[in-house]
Amino acid sequence: MSMVKAQHKRIPEWKLKLNAELVELIEKYPTFLVVDLTGIPAKHVQMLRKKLSKSAVLKVVKPRIALKAFEAAGLPVKELEPYMTGQVMLIFTSMNAFEVADIVQNFTTKDFYGPGEVVDKEIVIPEGNTGLPAGPVLSTFGRLKIPTKVQGNVIHVAKDTVVAKPGDVISSDLAALLQKLGLALKEIKVKIKCGRDGGLIIPGDKLKLNISEYMDMIKLAVVDALKLGAELVIPEPVVLQVVFTRAYKHALALAAEAGFITAETAEYVIQIAQAKALALATELSKHAPELGLEVKLPTPQKQETKREEEKKEEKKEEESKELSEEALAEGFSALFG
Repeated sequence: MSMVKAQHKRIPEWKLKLNAELVELIEKYPTFLVVDLTGIPAKHVQMLRKKLSKSAVLKVVKPRIALKAFEAAGLPVKELEPYMTGQVMLIFTSMNAFEVADIVQNFTTKDFYGPGEVVDKEIVIPEGNTGLPAGPVLSTFGRLKIPTKVQGNVIHVAKDTVVAKPGDVISSDLAALLQKLGLALKEIKVKIKCGRDGGLIIPGDKLKLNISEYMDMIKLAVVDALKLGAELVIPEPVVLQVVFTRAYKHALALAAEAGFITAETAEYVIQIAQAKALALATELSKHAPELGLEVKLPTPQKQETKREEEKKEEKKEEESKELSEEALAEGFSALFG
């Protein structure tokens, strides 16, 4: 009886070997991803393996075997256990978890839709020559309400036709026609369940990065840093460029208002004096018409034209003084090391 129990408890050699191999990979690589292979064709896995061949090791394993290896390697099994269901593959790498996740999530292959599958995007049969000879297949086009015409015994689609919308189920007729037309429109990509990076277990949805959003955030941070640097007058070249430009504008405005004439301020002093004289004459003409002051104000059209010209000039000035992205990056680096 004891011999029978011993035989039942004996673990197959291949399982022990696989367990040891997984523990070695866990200890060797600081990062791994757990990806869902449910519904993923073997061809996609092979192509992903080829793409990552120089930077990662891919292992298709059963969840229970993987959990045993995690336990043996001292990983938080309870934290990983919810992700270890269905068909899974482990991707071991020395890359950052976000870096390898970005590669995996953006790696797609194409396949044909099968009957009964639900589409997640619009499917359009394009206008033009199908290359199919006229025959029984014409009835398939008819059932799918795709307008056709026959030219030289070859079927042509008369116009672009939507045959499925997001959420629709692919019929057997449509699946067969897409194959005949060579339209492999189904995008295949694996779903990341979670990732381990050092001591962190990161859920798959947290590994998706919006690069453009992060770039916008960094640019905004650079601008804010330069504004702060300019307020504090931090002695860095890029910051001082902003400080000097602002100081020059303020000095010019103050000098013009005070009537201090120099080669640079004369034009502005005269403009301000002219505007004040015009405003005074306008008021006098209202209260003392006997003085015969006739103030000719510009017509609304001329005022609008002048405003547009002023706006254009202001825009040109702003563009000329706007810092380049390289300068912003340089300033950000200077401020925060």
